[in-house]
Amino acid sequence: MKMKSPKAMIPGLYLTLFFAYLFGPLIIMVITAFNSSNFPRVSPWECFTTDWFGKLVADDALIEGIGNSLIIGIGVVVVAIPIGLAAAIMLSQVGPKLRASLYTIFIAPILVPGVVIGLSTLIFWDRIGTFFNAPYESFFYDGTFLTIFGQVTFIAAYSMLVFLSRIQRFDHTLTEAALDMGATPTQAFVKVLLPFMAPAIGSATVLAFLASLENYNTTVFTIVSSSTFTTVLSSKVRYGLDPSISAVAVIIISITLIGAIIFEVRNRYNSKGWALVIAERPALKVATHPGTVAGILGVLAIGAVLFIQNYDSNACTAQILEEKRALQQQLMEQQSLDTPTPSQSAPSPTVPSMPSLGPLGGDEGGNGAGSDSSAPASNPFGGANGIFAPQNLRGSEGN
Repeated sequence: MKMKSPKAMIPGLYLTLFFAYLFGPLIIMVITAFNSSNFPRVSPWECFTTDWFGKLVADDALIEGIGNSLIIGIGVVVVAIPIGLAAAIMLSQVGPKLRASLYTIFIAPILVPGVVIGLSTLIFWDRIGTFFNAPYESFFYDGTFLTIFGQVTFIAAYSMLVFLSRIQRFDHTLTEAALDMGATPTQAFVKVLLPFMAPAIGSATVLAFLASLENYNTTVFTIVSSSTFTTVLSSKVRYGLDPSISAVAVIIISITLIGAIIFEVRNRYNSKGWALVIAERPALKVATHPGTVAGILGVLAIGAVLFIQNYDSNACTAQILEEKRALQQQLMEQQSLDTPTPSQSAPSPTVPSMPSLGPLGGDEGGNGAGSDSSAPASNPFGGANGIFAPQNLRGSEGN
């Protein structure tokens, strides 16, 4: 067997690292959504649980943020798609010099930072509301309204780029032929150009909706006192995460996969090559139909929801909690054994006693500094050898 050279292995290694970097975080988030740990983690694994999905449903702030994001996303699609389509059609019909200038103007919002767009949108509508003396409850200060128009400024440019890539392949003689045959410009647009642009409209719609859903830099300024999905997630990151965020990721990934599978099956089903394959095989034709695939995926999704609702992990969670308590108790006992008690503590050092010094610098026995401390002590002012002894006094009188 011939071994591959190191150079031949480099592309495979690069692709492996690329897909690991791309899909690794998603896989980790999916795993953490089913771990009973209170913090999103893969290791150490505790219990398989689906409780985080229930906690997600019970999180009012997150559910409200998701609802606001869906409303804003739909509003952005409704406004941005017509603007982007109109800009693309205009660019396809003007001269080269004017096209360059208009293209620069239309594409400029993409180059502007989202923070600038958010602040300028907030200030602009505030000035208009002040000019009309509108109350604070009016739409001039409504977070949903401000966010939709703030996001439209750059998402419409994204849509325009999608439409431009499609309209460049359009044969304009078809529109001219329709006009020559008596069709009005509106009829030529609706029956000739619009069907041709349908795939681009679908792609631009999905792109605009997802761009609106994940936007944060502009939304955090324009949403005012309301909240969206991204702003709620941002607050959770600041104040502490739990695996309910991973549960959100699992739901989004599942919806994306279902949509991608149905879309791919539909494209392959309508391709000419596959049409020839299934022409004489009715069973295969039914099995690969997009409706059949969608039905199967729908049944699997319903089954997953029922499993999440009925699965009970309380027994495993209680066992893990008991093990943690036992380990904590063991650590406390070990700590108490390692900590010395007062009776076992080292005795305090004793201060040596100092002898009492006499009038001549010795001890009380009349000895010098080097005399024995065990010598009997005597009074230097009395006694047999004292200063006031009788013989000393008599000697003083004779003198």
